[in-house]
Amino acid sequence: MEIIYSVNKIPIRLTDERWVHITEEHCELVGRKYEILETISKPDKILQGNNQELLAVKKVESTKFLIAVYKELTEFDGFLITAFLTRRINSLNKRTIVWP
Repeated sequence: MEIIYSVNKIPIRLTDERWVHITEEHCELVGRKYEILETISKPDKILQGNNQELLAVKKVESTKFLIAVYKELTEFDGFLITAFLTRRINSLNKRTIVWP
């Protein structure tokens, strides 16, 4: 299990089970574990999700963005739900920005 701190200083867990889920569903993310974790700790911005989750956004290429979806449960605990790459930043930009 890996742990990274969000911009709110909350530890976010990446369990082995979640990592297997992410890499099985999004094979393009194999080998990008630490980039995903860094997206949570050093995002370009954070957007509000639909069910109290947060979407950390980091630009990785000129038209490609890495999205790490996670929840902060308490001030002492949170977890990574999933991650994916997208070029559809315009649809994400319709969400509420919660950071910075």
